[in-house]
Amino acid sequence: MSTQDRITNTASATPTGITGAAPPRGGDATGVVSFNDKVLFWASFLTLIAAGMGFSIRGDILADWGRQFGFTQTDLGVITGQGLAGFGITIIFFSFFSDLLGYGKLMIVAFLLHVFSVVSTLAAPFAFTQYGKDGAFWCLYVGAWSFSLANGTCEAVINPLTATLFPKNKTHWLNILHAGWPGGLVLGALVGLLLNALPELGLPAAGWQVRWGIVLAPMLLYGVLMIGRPFPSSEAKASGVSLGSMFLTLFAPILLFLFLLHGLIGYVELGTDSWIQNITNTVLANKNWALIAFIWTNILMFTLRFFAGPIVHQISPIGLLFASAVIGTLGLWLLGQPFTTTIVLWMLAVTIYGIGKTFYWPTMLGVISERYPRGGALALGMSGGIGMIVAGMFGGPGIGYKQDYFASQRLSRDDPAAFKRYAAGEKTPFPFLPPVNGLDNAKVGVLEDNGKSLNEQLTIKPDDKNLLELKTWWDTVKDDASEDKKPVEEATLFGGKKALEWTAVVPAMMAAGYLLLLLYFKLTGGYKAEVLVGHAAEDEKFTGGTQGPGEG
Repeated sequence: MSTQDRITNTASATPTGITGAAPPRGGDATGVVSFNDKVLFWASFLTLIAAGMGFSIRGDILADWGRQFGFTQTDLGVITGQGLAGFGITIIFFSFFSDLLGYGKLMIVAFLLHVFSVVSTLAAPFAFTQYGKDGAFWCLYVGAWSFSLANGTCEAVINPLTATLFPKNKTHWLNILHAGWPGGLVLGALVGLLLNALPELGLPAAGWQVRWGIVLAPMLLYGVLMIGRPFPSSEAKASGVSLGSMFLTLFAPILLFLFLLHGLIGYVELGTDSWIQNITNTVLANKNWALIAFIWTNILMFTLRFFAGPIVHQISPIGLLFASAVIGTLGLWLLGQPFTTTIVLWMLAVTIYGIGKTFYWPTMLGVISERYPRGGALALGMSGGIGMIVAGMFGGPGIGYKQDYFASQRLSRDDPAAFKRYAAGEKTPFPFLPPVNGLDNAKVGVLEDNGKSLNEQLTIKPDDKNLLELKTWWDTVKDDASEDKKPVEEATLFGGKKALEWTAVVPAMMAAGYLLLLLYFKLTGGYKAEVLVGHAAEDEKFTGGTQGPGEG
């Protein structure tokens, strides 16, 4: 009997699925999805809204942290990196146990970690007063780490959950799910724009603590929606696939190559997103324009992700990823060029970059779920986890390091005396590269407004030892401020642009990898969406997929 005959016979004889598993999901015979499944999906969507808002608002207030606590770009990169690295570790860890523990229990863990992350981050000013720069750093570090652990726990649930809820059209629905990420980024940026407008309306300015506290809103909402909801088992478990079989699937050569590519995606997409607002503000010298550019690119990404299905119908998921990598390379290269300094040119470049990065993450998850359904939650978690770990350990910190490296190189060459005045007291390291002495953002911030904000803060906190130390330094260098300002600003701008230009190498490497995959699939009969027994993939219409061998 042929494989296809066995599938047909088994599916007909066992309408409830293999070995008595739950029936296939994704709607009843009329295509109607149950109310419970809809709530679970949109609550999952809200977890990414929360993650995106936190990521966006953190990017917007990085400069505030640098000025208030005296961090270098590398210091800030390490903090933002923890907002991603723990994400990856948690996805991988809980992917081993998600079916055993149950998705509902994991979401309780995620909610508690989210709340703790907000509280610990808001404690940073108190820690700075009591313990100085190190105290503030560790509060922000722990807060970012806890936030990433919460996001990772959510991700360990929502990706396999969506693949289970919509097994006939995984790539399409995973792209819709992950539209929540840019949606959250946009909402976070809108919060920044609205709060920036308060002084113009004659209202008190909102500090970074107010901005960060707003992140609690979507967290509370997804928590309420998920409380008491019944969750399905993963598609692989429902089809009788054991954890051991899932684990063995991880060592398939093509899957290992996909994991490598997902690591590069994490570096370029999330690493760049950690810094793009900060760098845009430096280039355009306008915080509101930086937020507008950020909002625009993420509205673009949010919208396009709803149309992933029709696009891959035409060019296949791997073709889409290859095209995205080429476009993303061009966008980052343009952002890094000296001539891209006007609002029009910058918006054009970020639009190209935004189109390029739109489909990276969810389409990779769709490919892995289609090609390796036996990997279940474990394969999806491993892939997303690797992407997040690379973003956290190398993406955010690496782009911060490159900014420090190129800015300090430029300033020490053009004006050694100014470099000595504004360099950080300690060199900051990065794996495999020599430590770099970046610029102290607290000192640069004082230079930018000629000490105005420093004097205002001292009026409020006249006994603050950190402010008094900064005032003592400023009194010794302010006579040179008029001459220092231009070379310091030029060095900072140069560092940000060169960091983006060098980052363009990463999507170029991704494009080469996807080209190899296109050639591989062409030589082996085309890209095929393998599916477990019990349903057929509508994605076959555009992937050329066929049903895989029956399980059991």
